[in-house]
Amino acid sequence: MNGKRIVQGRSVGLEEVALIEDWLRAHPEGNRTRLSRYLCDRWGWRNHAGRPKDMACRSLLAKLERLGWIRLPPSQCPCANGQRNRHLGLLDHDSRPIECRLETLQPVRLELPSPGSAGADLVPFLLQRYHYLGHRNCVGENLKYLARDRHERPLACLLFGSAAWKAGARDQWIGWSPQQRARSLFLLTNNTRFLVVPWARVPGLASHLLGQVTARLSADWQRKYGHPIYLVETFVECERFAATCYRAAGWVRLGLTTGRTRNDDGLRPPAPLKSIYVKALCPDVPGRLRA
Repeated sequence: MNGKRIVQGRSVGLEEVALIEDWLRAHPEGNRTRLSRYLCDRWGWRNHAGRPKDMACRSLLAKLERLGWIRLPPSQCPCANGQRNRHLGLLDHDSRPIECRLETLQPVRLELPSPGSAGADLVPFLLQRYHYLGHRNCVGENLKYLARDRHERPLACLLFGSAAWKAGARDQWIGWSPQQRARSLFLLTNNTRFLVVPWARVPGLASHLLGQVTARLSADWQRKYGHPIYLVETFVECERFAATCYRAAGWVRLGLTTGRTRNDDGLRPPAPLKSIYVKALCPDVPGRLRA
């Protein structure tokens, strides 16, 4: 390995790799969970609620192994995150056509399904079945919304998770330094999935839901994670979508991605170019993020 590299949002070089290798030599019977917990404690790697960023650390270790920098002990059991959605099966849901004016569906409401509820299972099921990107379990801070109409029929799902570590056009718009970005990135979130169910053809529904969710997103995040959200971003695949609903809801296009992805290792073909859209949730977002 040569020099340092940003992996999972952390700068990793010879010192960090040596620390991992020393632990592995000292604990020949150790496992990945113990190693990740040790590293979180050693590096003070915690989220803003004070909890160790265990899953992020395990992801970092897996990426280092793929790069050939370390060799991890064999995984002792299947990844729980990878298994969660396999047991959903075919969930019963009302998929009768909905073709009407938005007013006839009101009140349209957004809910944050509680863990273990029917809605909590329905969101990943709908995303996996009907979203063109499918759905994988979230790592880190995230919120999942389910939209229903006045008759309790599901209309849409929205998922918000970790913001991109780097996005050139966004970072230029904010004007922050790498140090400021590392310090304040938690105040951003990415709208990673937005699905209007395919049987609902209601003019204005998508932009209406975006308006609803951005009006409450920061407060919902504050209640769950103890801090607000200042800026929400999304990446829209240019050849597939026109982003009409985002523009109608007041989102601003900043530019294009470079074709690199969150898990890019420099070996895979570039991803499709995407437009970067953002929505400010408070005044003077760039200034707040640079502070």
